[in-house]
Amino acid sequence: MWNSLQSEDSEATMGNKRLNSSCLVAVVLGAIVFFLLGFAIGWFSRPTTLAMPPNLNARKAFLTEMKAENIKEFLYNFTRLPHLAGTEQNLLLAKQIQDQWTEFGLDLAELTHYDVLLSYPNETNPNYISIIDEHGNEIFNTSLSESTPAGYENITDIVPPFNAYSVQGVPEGDLVYVNYARTEDFSQLEQELRVNCTGKIVIARYGKIFRGNKVKNAQLAGAKGLILFSDPADYSAPGVEPYPAGWNLPGDGVQRGNVLNLNGAGDPLTPGYPAKEYTFRYNPAEGVGLPKIPVHPIGYHDAERFLRNMGGPASPNTWKGNLNVSYNIGPGFKASYSTQKVRMHIHTNNKVTRIYNVIGTIKGAVEPDRYVILGGHRDSWVFGGIDPQSGAAVVHEIVRSAGKLRKEGWRPRRTMIFASWDAEEFGLLGSTEWAEENAKILQKRGVAYINADSSVEGNYTLRVDCTPLMYTLVYNLTKEIPSPDDSFEGKSLYESWHQKDNWTDYADAPRINKLGSGNDFEAFFQRLGIASGRARYTKNRKEGRYSGYPVYHSVYETFEIVEKFYDPTFRNHLTVTQVRGGLVFELADSTILPFHCQDYATALKYYADIIYTLAQKHEAQLATFKVSFDSLFSAVNNFSRVAMAFNQRVQNVDMNNLISVRSLNDQLMFLERAFIDPLGLPGRPFYRHIIFAPSSHNKYAGESFPGIYDALFDIENKADQKKAWEEVKRQISIATFTVQAAAETLQ
Repeated sequence: MWNSLQSEDSEATMGNKRLNSSCLVAVVLGAIVFFLLGFAIGWFSRPTTLAMPPNLNARKAFLTEMKAENIKEFLYNFTRLPHLAGTEQNLLLAKQIQDQWTEFGLDLAELTHYDVLLSYPNETNPNYISIIDEHGNEIFNTSLSESTPAGYENITDIVPPFNAYSVQGVPEGDLVYVNYARTEDFSQLEQELRVNCTGKIVIARYGKIFRGNKVKNAQLAGAKGLILFSDPADYSAPGVEPYPAGWNLPGDGVQRGNVLNLNGAGDPLTPGYPAKEYTFRYNPAEGVGLPKIPVHPIGYHDAERFLRNMGGPASPNTWKGNLNVSYNIGPGFKASYSTQKVRMHIHTNNKVTRIYNVIGTIKGAVEPDRYVILGGHRDSWVFGGIDPQSGAAVVHEIVRSAGKLRKEGWRPRRTMIFASWDAEEFGLLGSTEWAEENAKILQKRGVAYINADSSVEGNYTLRVDCTPLMYTLVYNLTKEIPSPDDSFEGKSLYESWHQKDNWTDYADAPRINKLGSGNDFEAFFQRLGIASGRARYTKNRKEGRYSGYPVYHSVYETFEIVEKFYDPTFRNHLTVTQVRGGLVFELADSTILPFHCQDYATALKYYADIIYTLAQKHEAQLATFKVSFDSLFSAVNNFSRVAMAFNQRVQNVDMNNLISVRSLNDQLMFLERAFIDPLGLPGRPFYRHIIFAPSSHNKYAGESFPGIYDALFDIENKADQKKAWEEVKRQISIATFTVQAAAETLQ
């Protein structure tokens, strides 16, 4: 019994000891948890210099470190050899950039690869176009190449002029002149001039719209081949000599370029998904956006030979260029040459080829999971003196400047990502495939994308295209950057830009353009809804009608043409570097993201007024089919009220409360995403932005409320008017919902 009780007492004592030990452990653990909780609260509410506004000393050091002479040196080095996508030389340049970015001080620089469909001329069976007699004998053939510029005679890898992805074929037929091959040009041919293009070979001048849209329009008109040429009216500035004496296009100069109609799909064989080893590919004949007819570009000296003896009616005055010909329309040649036809010889090959992007990063100090991206492409048709290497040289200098700061101990608040894209010229392939591969991450973490293609396309003034979220940021930044113009010495870039291109129909401020497409921001802005912008120096938009810059995509796009004519001092390049770099710095280092949703509200009202004015041209039909824009204007007004209230919250936020700051920043970051419709625009599933998209009729141009605009386009000629106006109402409802939903994200 005793022993039994003693045993029980002993066990009770041991139990009490275990209980006391457990209590002691619990107390200690509780104290540790309480300490950690207090530390966490203190940590996240602590005052810290990292939570202050952007480091002004760092920003000044970043911008002043940039040097014009560096940009000049980089441009020279990047333009010694051709860098066509998919070639060994372009891979070598990618590796060189990767190594230099590492030396500059980035945390990481790596290559990412994709296997995409590219297109090249046949090396043994060249492309050309002939005039043939009644026996099929070729009595005239177009040039196989351009004259090589002085100093480049020993370069062997110059790709001859061609249109990438053209169908192979040797079609013959009568020739028809179709002006710019726009939708309205083919309508005028059919309805007013009574010319049928079915079964004909058509010849069109470059300009006004993207060449892929020209091909699509020619196909719809029934043409079996398309010839493209650069008319001096569009590619020669008045009073300027052809290169090398001036910067105009010589008569044998030819614009290369792809003729896809991708609508944001990226690689034609893997639409929507990254072109990796594991990815399912469509048959090359079934690829997205591939043309269905042979296409080939020629110089205007050769074009003059085709147009000189054209028969048929005279073209309208607005169709006449500056060649010494009558610009008759055809079909076919005049009576004395009526037995002559045109024959195309197109043997271009498409093949899956590996491409490489260079991706560099500087990890953020406070919000490393928020990404600000600066990207520009590296591949060029030949030397790429302007497109893209004037942009690649600028990216290189921005990376060098940022890397130097990082070596000295600085880090941005958010992560900076730098990209050298491949295969942009073939349809924005490198950037789109990377965006597709990282889409889930970018949708959650992407703050902004700044595009960095050609830095100069003229030397007149700045040009900016961007989301309305960046309007105020752009204006504030340009007020701090000196103007490179000699006539504005001591003035800001904003002042010279304002005087030279005032946005009088919108505000008393410099003009900012809508984002269209035709460049690497497309996947980020149009598909993923990441706020985007671009900046470069441009020509005087009021002088003449010449398109772009004259030597665009030709062999004459050399370092020398940039140094001699476009920017001898490289001050314009430096200015563009400071604008692009300044945007990246502000977006990556500001405590509160420098996005202004009230600017978006103003833009929505402005563009809603424009689309309503366009619809008002059909006032009778609006009444007949009971079409109203009231709901859209109500949503826009509500967005304005919410944006104003949100702006007040931004003004009052505690800048030292990291959670409050993060919350506001997330709302600002996701605002652009709120304008994305996952279903996409009708017939264009990868263009998902409901407020801005490329025009369906010109990929280069941006269109506002594109769903409504496309529904209204040429509506008077649609067979089923009730159905057509029902689609207008559907698009108004989609836009209304989207604007209202965007407003709710700010509440």
